[in-house]
Amino acid sequence: MSIKGAIFDLDGVIVDSVPLHFKAWKKMFAEYGHEFTTEDYLAKVDGRPRLEGAAAILTELSPQEVKLAGDKKQAYFLELLEKGPIDTFDSTIKLIKEMKDQGLKLAMASSSKNAGYILRKVGLFELFDADVSGADLKKGKPDPEIFLKAADKLGLASRECVVFEDARAGVEAARAGGFYCVGIDRHGKLDHDLGADLYVNDLSETSLDRILKLDEKSI
Repeated sequence: MSIKGAIFDLDGVIVDSVPLHFKAWKKMFAEYGHEFTTEDYLAKVDGRPRLEGAAAILTELSPQEVKLAGDKKQAYFLELLEKGPIDTFDSTIKLIKEMKDQGLKLAMASSSKNAGYILRKVGLFELFDADVSGADLKKGKPDPEIFLKAADKLGLASRECVVFEDARAGVEAARAGGFYCVGIDRHGKLDHDLGADLYVNDLSETSLDRILKLDEKSI
């Protein structure tokens, strides 16, 4: 099977919203007496549904209290979103447009329930043929449900799609679902033993031609 579609995570892949998420998490966790570090974010929160991330740190709280904490984080994040523009990664946008021009089917798949709102805010929503967000999911990454739903919406099989991810849980989900995967290691902390087909620090380091040859193992 040749690659006919691409599935992009949002945070850290298309938009540089990670600093906003980190600030919102840090503010919320501080209210519960927890210091929150970049290492905590990458290991316990990044790429996972909000409540799973909150529960990973707030282990002393009941499920109801964790839900309240997650709601606080969401409110803080939305406040930050409203304060200014959201930065995007130029290399990702360039690749998305090249794929669109080549006739590939495109999906956005994010654990965030804010994903559609963010894509519209940065003017990119119309480039995608399908989108899946946290609101559509029963299981979070590393379960492959999110990518399987995205592929289904595109009308494609897993091995006809390549997933772009920057989080450990996301790479694990892509591999578990049988997808090709490009791991974007912006922080230099993505485990290269996770099984992505290609690792880059930024998508400017690769090309559409190279990505489309992942199924030929000729990278």
